[in-house]
Amino acid sequence: MDITPETEITAPRSRKHREGYISLLEGVHFKFPTFKHSHPAVINVNEVADEQMTIGQKVADKVAAGMGSWRFIIIQSVIVVLWVAGNLWILSHPFDIYPFILLNLLFSTQAAYAAPVIMMSQNRQAEKDRLTAQNDYQTDCKGEEEIRHIMEHLDHQDELILQIVKRLEEQHMEMKEQLARLDPLMAKQLGTDIQQLAAEQTQQE
Repeated sequence: MDITPETEITAPRSRKHREGYISLLEGVHFKFPTFKHSHPAVINVNEVADEQMTIGQKVADKVAAGMGSWRFIIIQSVIVVLWVAGNLWILSHPFDIYPFILLNLLFSTQAAYAAPVIMMSQNRQAEKDRLTAQNDYQTDCKGEEEIRHIMEHLDHQDELILQIVKRLEEQHMEMKEQLARLDPLMAKQLGTDIQQLAAEQTQQE
């Protein structure tokens, strides 16, 4: 990971300040890790599957949806009741006498054609479910990659903060030493004030 600053930082004009400024920033990393969103955009699997449907698949879905409804069951039950009642009591010359061989033949023909159509619809739905699962997997991979980048970015920020705190502590110690050489009484008073501020902050927390 490249941690060299990309741009130069303008230092203050004073020589002493410039030296202190450089020592404070020495070793601090200003270039954060970058992340390129190179993965494809998130897609709507339902829209993609509907766009790729053929006419036969659309017809199979319509037929399967119709036969799997209460409307179809009710209509077919009414037809069966009328058929049986007509051939038993209403019609003087029934066209399908008991045991209703023609009705059984119609039911067999209907089942023979309905089963493949329903299977075609189920196969298309299974393919759609497979695409949905694959899309979910790709989305999870994208999320994991971005979370990993966020964690790396946070780790780099923590490292940067620790380096800054270390530089500040070093500068603080240097200032105390210089102040002690100039005015020991003032340095002692400054140390007392710092301890009091630290104690007050600890009590507040």
